[in-house]
Amino acid sequence: MSSSLIDRLIPELDKVLRILFAPAPTSRPMPGENLPEADLSDAEKRHAAALMRINHCGEICAQALYQGQAITSHQPEVKRALARAAQEETEHLNWTERRIAELGGRKSLLNPLWYVGSLSLGLIAGKLGDAWNLGFLAETERQVESHLESHKAQLSPQDQKSWVVLEQMKSDEISHAQMAVEQGARELPLPIKMAMKLSSRVMTKTAYYI
Repeated sequence: MSSSLIDRLIPELDKVLRILFAPAPTSRPMPGENLPEADLSDAEKRHAAALMRINHCGEICAQALYQGQAITSHQPEVKRALARAAQEETEHLNWTERRIAELGGRKSLLNPLWYVGSLSLGLIAGKLGDAWNLGFLAETERQVESHLESHKAQLSPQDQKSWVVLEQMKSDEISHAQMAVEQGARELPLPIKMAMKLSSRVMTKTAYYI
């Protein structure tokens, strides 16, 4: 293995370890951090924590996807766009992790598995060219937006602390999708969209419990 390849791999491996095992940084305050904690039942807390665990998994997957896409992307503009999106996704990691802890829950035990799968998809997407690369980004964000809206509707009406976190995340995901389209994203074929939805469904169903 050449020294140049090793030099490229070291920061990527460091990124993996930090995403999976270190507290995520954030430059923005957590939405709703000054709101009072609602008087939720044990069942409502468990459900909200499970939804937040799913969203935390989604952010793990987004980080891995963007990392893989950036590694194989050819255009500096696309790399910068991916870096901007990844920065906000890191903040989402921080917010969901903190909210999980506040609700007395835990993160998914399968986060390393979700990371490897999404990193592989990102590497493949980047190899297909930047237009398809951005197309994967845009479609991923649209599907995440849909999940977030569904999760907001499932929260207890009293749980405003969780609600405002999901609302800000949704706003950011919409912005990421728009950015990808503006950068020249291609619309993905329907079979690929359906495959992504199926994969997402497996992750969400599993992460709710594990």
